[in-house]
Amino acid sequence: MRALSSKNTLSKIVLRNQIDKIRLLFHRDRESYLCFYRILGFYPRNIQLYEQALLHKSSSVRSDKGRPLNNERLEFLGDAILDAIVGDIVYKRFEGKREGFLTNTRSKIVQRETLNKLAVEIGLDKLIKYSTRSSSHNSYMYGNAFEAFIGAIYLDQGYERCKQFMEQRIINRYIDLDKISRKEVNFKSKLIEWSQKSKLEVSFELIEQFLDQDSNPVFQTEVRIEGLPAGTGTGYSKKESQQNAAQMAIKKVKDPTFMATVNETKMQQSAMAAEPEPEMDADSDIELLNDNILEENEFDNEITAEPIVESIQSKSPCDVPESPDRDLH
Repeated sequence: MRALSSKNTLSKIVLRNQIDKIRLLFHRDRESYLCFYRILGFYPRNIQLYEQALLHKSSSVRSDKGRPLNNERLEFLGDAILDAIVGDIVYKRFEGKREGFLTNTRSKIVQRETLNKLAVEIGLDKLIKYSTRSSSHNSYMYGNAFEAFIGAIYLDQGYERCKQFMEQRIINRYIDLDKISRKEVNFKSKLIEWSQKSKLEVSFELIEQFLDQDSNPVFQTEVRIEGLPAGTGTGYSKKESQQNAAQMAIKKVKDPTFMATVNETKMQQSAMAAEPEPEMDADSDIELLNDNILEENEFDNEITAEPIVESIQSKSPCDVPESPDRDLH
């Protein structure tokens, strides 16, 4: 029954493509339609969505009403859809695997470096419109355009066609799921490297430790940027919890509102550190000197009194409270 349903769906897709192909012969934008067809494997219904997905915010393209057009809103939508689709694929591919494994595998696929490479592989990099002065050209632009492209497919064709594109045109061609699931990605190192370039302080704080249903220890870590909470993560080791927290923080720093708060906090802290300490007048200095002399005399009197012997026991390293992990590597 399921095979019959899939066959019918495939037949409808083929028929729809044939109809769209006939329409295309009489369309003035047929070159653009053919270009997107080579990437998508189907003809767009609303080509404007795909064209907007490739407009970087630095471009000078404007709407009929004079408003700047760019792909930021489509990128926001595509990010959410991509997470859902890749999560769906990974969940079904790795049956019986724990949540942490599934989360990490999905993250390796949707991380910025992977999306940048995928955008180049399918040729989006040659279609993006941007200003040559754009500083993000070598870092986020291609990956952002890929997310926006996914958002365009979703609005134009729906979730199922979007998932079909990811499975057939992306995963099957460019991504080895078994290989990528074994690949180690150090989110903590990535976050620290970013913080050093941005001149921002990042700290990892162990905030909770508890036992799960099987009495296994679970750790919860919080990442703080300039003292502000940026993400939390849990894991069956401190390292795993830090990695998950760092992964969440990497997404958080993409939020302009959060980063504005971080920069404002840093400026306030710098201003407070730059304030000179209040000077003491001469009378205060004399009073402080007299107080110190009095305390020294009292201390000497105590030394000459009958000594009190206390036994000093060495403490175990386990008794020393653990300091926040600030290991840069």
